[in-house]
Formats: sequence, C-alpha cells, structure tokens
Amino acid sequence: MKPILAVCLNPVIQNTLVFDAVTPDQVNRAARYRVDASGKGVNVTRVLTQLGQDCVHLTHAGGQNRDWFLAMCRTDGLDVRWVDSGSDIRICTTVIDLSAGTATELVQEAQAVQPNTEADFMRLFDMVLPSCAMLVVSGTKASGYSDRIIPRMAERAFQLGIPAILDIKGQDLLACLRWRPLVVKPNIHEALATWQLGPEKSEGRTEPLRAYIAAIAAALKIRYGTELVVTRGKESIWFNEDGQPAEEPIVPAQVINPIGSGDSFTAGLAHVMLNGGSLREAVREGARLGARNAENLKVGSLNP
Repeated sequence: MKPILAVCLNPVIQNTLVFDAVTPDQVNRAARYRVDASGKGVNVTRVLTQLGQDCVHLTHAGGQNRDWFLAMCRTDGLDVRWVDSGSDIRICTTVIDLSAGTATELVQEAQAVQPNTEADFMRLFDMVLPSCAMLVVSGTKASGYSDRIIPRMAERAFQLGIPAILDIKGQDLLACLRWRPLVVKPNIHEALATWQLGPEKSEGRTEPLRAYIAAIAAALKIRYGTELVVTRGKESIWFNEDGQPAEEPIVPAQVINPIGSGDSFTAGLAHVMLNGGSLREAVREGARLGARNAENLKVGSLNP
C-alpha cells in the first residue's frame, strides 16, 4: 500500500521533565526526564509507523539542533524528508507534577524560516505527494511561511484525487475547505476560534454549543463533502453521523503524559479511513490511540 504523507511546518525537540512535586520559586530536581523528536507531524508519523502503516514525514530542519532532531527520528525508524530552513528547531518542555497530577507545556516559539524555504518545501512536496495514498497536515506553520502554503498543499492533493485529513485551525483551515478535504479535526477551542463563536455563547452552555458544532458539520458535509470531527480533551468527541449529531466517548486512561494524544488521535483517524473504515470506526480508533499515548511518558507514541 502507498504511504501516508504527514506534513508539519513546525518541528520540535520535546524535553519532558517529571517531578514528584513542583515548588514555585525553588530549585526543582527532576525525578525522570527524556528528550524526543516531536511536533505534531512527527507524532502522527511515529504512531502510524508503530501501527505498521508506511508513512513519510515532510518538514523543515535547520540550525544547531538539526542533526540531533534527525538522529532521534532515525532512532524511531521514521522516514523524514526535509528542506533546510536555516532556522533552529525549537525546544519545548513538558513539566509533569506527579503530586498535582498536572502536565504543563512550555512552548518556545519557532524562529522564522529563510525566504527560500517555502519554494524548496513545495518542490519536495510535489515530488513526494503523487506516490502517497493520503495527506495529513497538522499544526501551525513557523513564521516565514506565507498563508498560501497550506491551501496549496490541499489543492495539490485535490487535483491528484488524494484524500486529505487536516488537523489545523483558523484561516489555514478555512482556506483549505474549497479543496474538499476528507476530514477536518480541530479541538473544541480551535473550532470556536475558527468559526468565531464567542465565549459568551459557549461557557456553561453545552447544548447550544453542540447544536452549533453540528450545524457547522452539516454545512461542511453538504458544501464540500468534508467531515468535521471535534475533540474536547477529557470530554466525548463530537461529529455528525448520517447527518445527525453523534459523539464517541473518550477511552479511560491512567494518564502519565497527555501531550501528543491529539496527534495520536489523528493517526488513528487516518489509518482507519485509509483502510476503508467508517467515520465512527475511525473516531473510535483515534480515541483508543489517544488514551494509549497518554499512558506513556514518551510524547506521541504507543510505546513507553
């Protein structure tokens, strides 16, 4: 079977620190730690690879952390294709406090990529995409990329008849809809921001909010043939089934590190949809893999 092409324009080196307890304004020594190649696209690729699904990841890499990042990808057996961005790969940190049961994400914003990066990336994308069975685009893009790049990828996939799953938000998502992606998968906060539902309409008002999301899902299906799946953290997943509001419960988990669970969900969604499963089956598998990821310290992984 042809591989899935997973794209992310914001790679990460993920530093995960585990503390028995965190005391503010004091020296805190980690009981455990690990460092992994990450970013939403890497996480999707790693989970798909662990499922036995061939997957190619396209991204950029540069700066003093490039070789370190690529070496960790190789260790995980990932097929990563990249262009030189001339920008350092950012380092983000997860602080896990065992006593409080919290996982706090400290995000370093990405450096701007060099001006030639977008053209180089699209040349690589156009070389790889025709040999793939599905396109998955995840996450935000680093500064330096234009607002055209993600819609251009969706357009190329549409022209080739390759189904696309988009885990993106805002104008990037809206600009891709005309190219009829198979599924769009924002979380609830991203959905509210994308379709501009203010907090005064959503806070403490689950039923009106559910109806609003269902109406958006119905409109996307009618106009573009696109399914909307909205994840909600610890709450059930919302989507439409046969034109009616539907939901799927999350899978209970002994949570160690929830970072990357959304990406694991996307991987499960793509894997099932590519292999002919229904949307309900894909959402259920996504929920299962999201839970499995949360039970591991390693980010975006089904294995410890």
